[in-house]
Amino acid sequence: MNIPHIFNKRNRILLAELTKTDFKLRYQGSVLGYLWALLRPLMMFAILYIVFAKLLKFGSDIPHYPVYLLCGTTMWSFFTECTSQGIQAMVVRGDLIRKISFPKYIVVVSATLTAVINMLINVVVIIIFALINGVEFSFAWFLIIPAIFELYILSLGIALLLGSINVKYRDITSIWDVCIQALFYAVPIIYPISLIAESSIAAAKIILINPISQAIQDIRYLLITNETITTWDYVGEQNFFWKLLPIIITIAIFIIGALVFRKKSKFFAEEV
Repeated sequence: MNIPHIFNKRNRILLAELTKTDFKLRYQGSVLGYLWALLRPLMMFAILYIVFAKLLKFGSDIPHYPVYLLCGTTMWSFFTECTSQGIQAMVVRGDLIRKISFPKYIVVVSATLTAVINMLINVVVIIIFALINGVEFSFAWFLIIPAIFELYILSLGIALLLGSINVKYRDITSIWDVCIQALFYAVPIIYPISLIAESSIAAAKIILINPISQAIQDIRYLLITNETITTWDYVGEQNFFWKLLPIIITIAIFIIGALVFRKKSKFFAEEV
């Protein structure tokens, strides 16, 4: 994967066209069409809110917990959509890969950018919901952009790594679906991290070292309430390295994914 190639005019046009096509095809034939970009995370939020907030009384000590939960479910949906679509992208676009010569990473990037479009639409909904819920506007809201970008780079790295393997071994898609289910409970989306800290501080710190947890908690901190426990003020008080570990992991996964993808991309046309 050669990053400068992204700025090539021909590749930019191809990337834009593939992204638009992916976005249109995803909702083609459905009655509600593009509304599903909003409805999926909102429906997931509604179910989780009723079960965990109303019935199990989670989050009673967290300010603006409904917004807190909506933010978590939206970012989680973004991560799962980005990785799942990216992993399958090479197989889905198999005919195109065999017929045309172009940088293969464009297929994966276009699939993940479709998830970015959906996420941006939902961020607007989160902001509206936050204002209605009484969250005061702050210029700190603009600082969520680096956190979202970090989550995207992590997702893209995973998509490149597993997507390149999935071309030959299609079991990867099913394995990743199982991993996603496990990760859902390993990330503080439903429960506050303080609940884990009450039982085990070490377990809470391990969870916050996860780049997904770190990014989501940072977004909540900046967008909703500064009472949110983040990696920066909770992990490795005496060791700055532990605070940077989620970012180091993200960069490492992206680099490894890009290198593996570049190596295997030579054989995609034969294997897909």
